[in-house]
Amino acid sequence: MAAKSKILIIGGTGYIGKFIVEASAKSGHPTFALVRESTASDPAKAKLLESFKSSGVTLVHGDLYDHESLVKVIKQVDVVISTVGQIVDQVKIIAAIKEAGNVKRFFPSEFGNDVDRVHAVEPAKSVFAAKAQIRRTIEAEGIPYTYVPCDCFAGYFLPNLAQPGATAPPRDKVVILGDGNPKVVFNKEEDIATYTIRAVDDPRTLNKILYIKPPANTLSFNELVALWEKKIGKTLEKVYVPEEQVLKDIQESPVPINVVLAISHSVFVKGDHTNFEIEPSFGGEASELYPDVKYTSVDEYLNQFV
Repeated sequence: MAAKSKILIIGGTGYIGKFIVEASAKSGHPTFALVRESTASDPAKAKLLESFKSSGVTLVHGDLYDHESLVKVIKQVDVVISTVGQIVDQVKIIAAIKEAGNVKRFFPSEFGNDVDRVHAVEPAKSVFAAKAQIRRTIEAEGIPYTYVPCDCFAGYFLPNLAQPGATAPPRDKVVILGDGNPKVVFNKEEDIATYTIRAVDDPRTLNKILYIKPPANTLSFNELVALWEKKIGKTLEKVYVPEEQVLKDIQESPVPINVVLAISHSVFVKGDHTNFEIEPSFGGEASELYPDVKYTSVDEYLNQFV
């Protein structure tokens, strides 16, 4: 076996970043997390950074906005994974990777819809366009890449069945955008991280898109509600919001509600997770590539809320 690639994670203390840092360390990759001075001295992040260190992660101090320090850090690793929230700032990572000249693969901050295959309205349209622009920049610079769109985070959508403002899944009434028929994909964060790390040294995912669409996690909103009803032994009142009303709500809502609604429109109404075929020419599906990974199904995930 070839030695496992050294991985640098930028944005490792963020929502999905922490799972990727943990999965990388757990799988035996020499793992580095870029940490800003402000993060290092933040009491709220102290516990997380301690857990990184105890799992063998090397914390490297640096900053996205300090080109020299970034290049220096990148020269020590083989693979760079970005999970930063400021999508456009990744041009700075691309520039540093280009200068360092040693990176075997770059995973930009994706972890949502496949931005080249969406039918989104504003303001989500601009959010997706920014990610697509990062892809084009990576390709233009000739940097080897893997893109990982993971569709919906289970931890974000399932604890309240995508009901805005709710803190638990509904037990009386559920609001469904559109007709509830498009298939949507929900993945547990730990599984997303596991699949991402598995792709790092896999030649099959080089310059390709790694889709995470396990069969048991691909279901329509109506099927999701039916699954929940079966678990609680109760039929919910269903309120369907027609597309024209969703579009009107997007236009009339303030930031960030309009962004969330517009992304929900793309996912739940337009079916942007599943309205295209994955062609071997541009990508592969994670649960097919790594059948040995035991992922958590939506069915299993919902049990904790019963």
